[in-house]
Amino acid sequence: QVQLVESGGGLVQPGGSLTPSCAASGSIFSIYAMGWYRQGPGKQRELVATITNGGSTNYADSMKGRFTISRDNAKNTVYLQMNSLKSEDSAVYYCKIHMSNGIRWYDYWGQGTQVTVSS
Repeated sequence: QVQLVESGGGLVQPGGSLTPSCAASGSIFSIYAMGWYRQGPGKQRELVATITNGGSTNYADSMKGRFTISRDNAKNTVYLQMNSLKSEDSAVYYCKIHMSNGIRWYDYWGQGTQVTVSS
């Protein structure tokens, strides 16, 4: 089985920073990409950022300049450095891996970590 364990969420004040992490373990084959998504109350889940195995990154416009996605391939871990946090960033953040066993593609999701930005 594949397991994604997220950590690093929490409560921060506006303008603060958090860096959640997500570590994948188990039957890991070839990870093509890892990403972060978020879902606020009453909202649709949205893309935050992705990073490929080659290091190519992509960000949602509202996160550009504030969020940075990175990965440690040796540890199968992806990070999301979040700076200058705003109240509207409050959401459950989910990580995802997109991988292949050479035949089929698979998606796995983390359990989510709560990020709350409030004074």
